[in-house]
Amino acid sequence: MSDPTPISTEVLPALPYEEWRPTRETLHRYLQIVGKLALAQGVRRNHWWHITLRNRPRGWSTVELGQARSGPLFTCEFDFFDHVLRIDTDHGGQALVPLADQSVASFYTQTQEALRMLDIDPRLANPHPYDLPDKARPFAEDTEHDTYVPEHAHLAFRVFSQVGRILEEFSAAFSGKTSPVQIFWHSFDIATQRYSPRQIPAPEGMDEATRESYSREQISSGFWYGDPNTPEPTFYSYTYPEPEGIESHTLRPDKALWTSARGSHTANYSYDDARSHDDPVGCALEFFQSAYEAGSSLAGWDSASLACWNGITDPLLRSEEPLGGRRWPERP
Repeated sequence: MSDPTPISTEVLPALPYEEWRPTRETLHRYLQIVGKLALAQGVRRNHWWHITLRNRPRGWSTVELGQARSGPLFTCEFDFFDHVLRIDTDHGGQALVPLADQSVASFYTQTQEALRMLDIDPRLANPHPYDLPDKARPFAEDTEHDTYVPEHAHLAFRVFSQVGRILEEFSAAFSGKTSPVQIFWHSFDIATQRYSPRQIPAPEGMDEATRESYSREQISSGFWYGDPNTPEPTFYSYTYPEPEGIESHTLRPDKALWTSARGSHTANYSYDDARSHDDPVGCALEFFQSAYEAGSSLAGWDSASLACWNGITDPLLRSEEPLGGRRWPERP
């Protein structure tokens, strides 16, 4: 067991982008290794939901992996208290791979060995980073990325944990098809999607992964830690396909804005702006709701019938909800 990790008591802890960037670069590649294992070993679900990670009390975990016809059922969980990758199987086996004092190459090699020891096929279809600057270099050869500061990794976990609960609350207000709140290892963000039943014709030349991700009309709400283009943690939302004129709709709170890139618009709201408010959770929820209202109204969704405040579809309980006022009323 590692030494106790100091726990931030802030609702939304500070996470300076540049300060933790070296750990982020290493951890992102760790996640991609495990994510590609989920891609190889998971039971395929629509929109690739089987390959994403989930928030857990100690870190981020895959869903249950493995096939019924062969091999054990297993999960891989990043534990940000003990700072290990914990691999557990339904055969009773367990293996631990340290996260600290590792390069990506050594983490990859040790993870492969741990999987073999547990009778799990460790082969990845493409053992290279996805959509990263070093995508041509195999994980097994990456000795460049070797920074892992436990305090920074734990803080990043705390941020995803808190944001994940905000997204869960937001998801509860929609009764249509909704994705899990999930961590996307390729882009290192956390998000949930609301879907309409309408199928979307794929543009010519779109790759298989993107076609599956965007086969239905959707509104995505999420958060990412930032990147060189936006070097700060940010809440975001976008509608796909993008309705014409969405950027003219007013976002809430006042500091939220539309940004344009590659011909489309994303609603952005600074994490630090939310942190500075007396009610940061309410600000984040209001941002997601305003972006959803913009996309759903222009796309012609029946938002009234899809509304499900507090996760309630029971018509008797729904009739007790007050009209107007707070959008997320508290109940005892």
